[in-house]
Parts: sequence; structure tokens; C-alpha cells
Amino acid sequence: MITDKNINPERDLYYLGGVLIEVLSKRETTEIDYLDLYRLFSQRQDITVNLYSLTLDWLFMLGLVTKSENGKIKKCF
Repeated sequence: MITDKNINPERDLYYLGGVLIEVLSKRETTEIDYLDLYRLFSQRQDITVNLYSLTLDWLFMLGLVTKSENGKIKKCF
């Protein structure tokens, strides 16, 4: 869910998107492999692959990430 009325905001896409943006912004390179990013993200945040994929979809819809020509995730900020 994008937002939820529960008491666990760490499961909302707004929060997770912010954490993922922080992970991406600390990297010097603009491209990263899907699974490498998941590994870095899961070290910071306890997350499933499904929720990670939804978070990436959210950032893609916002125009903050895109898919590069070689299939890697490319940050757009």
C-alpha cells in the first residue's frame, strides 16, 4: 500500500521509497543490479522481495529510477 492506517509506517511505500532513495544516493555510480540493490536495501530495512519490487515500481512511477539499456536500475536524481 502507498499509505495505510496501521501503526507500522515502515511498511508504507512512502517510507520505504525514502529509505531506498537514501540507499541509492549513497552510491557513487548511477546504475546497480536489481539483486545487488535488494541486498543493500535489505541490510538497511527488513523487507521482502515483493515489497522491494513494489517500492521500485513506486520510484519508477515518480520518475526517480528507470531501467538502463543493460537491464540495471538507473537512478534519475
